[in-house]
Formats: sequence, C-alpha cells, structure tokens
Amino acid sequence: MTLTIGTGPFGDQGEKAFNFEVRAPRDHVLYFEDSPRRVRVTFGGETVADSRHVKLLHEKGLLPVYYFPEEDVRMDLLEATDHTTYCPFKGDASYWSVHAGERVAENAAWGYPEPIESAPPLAGYVAFYWNAMDHWYEEDEEVFVHPRDPYHRVDVLESSRHVKVSVNGEVVSESERPKILFETGLPPRYYIPREDVREEVLLESDKQTQCPYKGVASYYSVEAGGEKVEDLIWYYPEPIAAVQKIQDHLCFFNEKVDLEVDGEAQVRPQTQWS
Repeated sequence: MTLTIGTGPFGDQGEKAFNFEVRAPRDHVLYFEDSPRRVRVTFGGETVADSRHVKLLHEKGLLPVYYFPEEDVRMDLLEATDHTTYCPFKGDASYWSVHAGERVAENAAWGYPEPIESAPPLAGYVAFYWNAMDHWYEEDEEVFVHPRDPYHRVDVLESSRHVKVSVNGEVVSESERPKILFETGLPPRYYIPREDVREEVLLESDKQTQCPYKGVASYYSVEAGGEKVEDLIWYYPEPIAAVQKIQDHLCFFNEKVDLEVDGEAQVRPQTQWS
C-alpha cells in the first residue's frame, strides 16, 4: 500500500490533497487521486454536485469514477435509502435517491461511510451513476458516457498514407489524405474526407453514439456488393475541440471491412465491435 500526501501527477494541491494507491488481493489495483478539473453534475434542472476538489477512483477492469466531497453535493436533494451493496475491495456502500423537481433517480448515488481498512479514504465522498443523471461537465464542456481518464490519450495526425476500403468485395473508398486517430487501447482509426468515399453507397442512419473523448457520432449504413451493412461508418459533425481535425470525416469499422494501407492488407482487429 502506498500513500502519498500533497503531490501527484497534477502537482502540489495543498496539505489536504492526496493520492492513494492500493494493491488489493489478487493484484486488484485501486488508485484514488485528485483531479484539477471543476466537475458538475445536473439532474431535473438542478446542479446536484459542483466541485473543484473532485477525486477520481481508478479501479482495475472498471472505468474511472468521480467522487465528490459531501460539502460540494446538494445533500438536500439526496434521500438515504435502505439499499446497500458490498465490495470486497472497498466495503459496504450506502445509497441515496436523488430528488429534483418532480423527478426521482432511485439509488443513483452511493458512498462508503466506513470503507475497509485497505481501501482508499472514501469516507465523506459521494459518487453518482453516470446514466442516472442528466448532464455532466468538466469545466464548461459537457462530457459523455464516463469521466475522461487523464491517462487515456487520443491523437489525430495528418497522413499521406494510401487507404483503400472494400465492402463485400467492392471498393467504396480510396484516399491519400486520411486523418489517423490513435487512441489508447484501440486500433488506429482512419478518418477519410467525405469526398473520398463513394456517395452512392451511403445510406442515412438514425443511430447516434457518444464518446467522452470525441463527442456525439452520427452513422451511415453502406450498400455494396449487393448487400447492406448497417451502421458501418461513423462521423462527428461537431467533435470536441481536442479532435477538431476529424470533423465530417468518415470512419469505417476496421473490424468489418477489408482495409489496405499503402498496399498492405490489414488484419481485422478483434474488439467489442468485431
């Protein structure tokens, strides 16, 4: 167990700041760290939590979770319930329902009032189920799906590689000016200018998804080789500022097409979208 007080990847944050790493049994790692970002969460038209001293809990195999100091939470909007859960690495969790206006989110907030001895110092902090709330903000920018992990990197690079995409044996796109997006834990994604994709193969789709690192994505299906492939392409009409270069560029699922880069056939990656 390692406890470091006052320092960390974001520098000295005063005598009350701390980062806390636990290596629990079976190498189950928990890392509880200060975040320098102001974080807000809203529900039913009310700001339920607003903190400049939020913590991030990193836990092996799970997405990071924001924990708010109780003094930065509208506890008057929270009602304690009888619901409890147990975590072998953190202890017994207590729950609250969130009430705002005429809306209620049952058991949408939790905390560890008496965490087990080997756990990070979670007492006095409150976390919220992301999808139970209406909106989340880091500073004044809305964040989707889950907190942005400060150790997760996304780079968009200009490229002159020759990219050819075939669907059901039919070439649907060729480009020598892709934007290549490199993202931690994922295969490279080739964002191709719309003009370099055959317009006649594109079919409008109603599907949308959200990404904390890129924004809200729209989709196209593709009709090629005599078959329709649903939601094969995604694009970001209004990406967040950090990845502005991919705006309105089209990206095919590497997992579902025949992709050649500089004449070399690419192996279809195995991911959750395979």
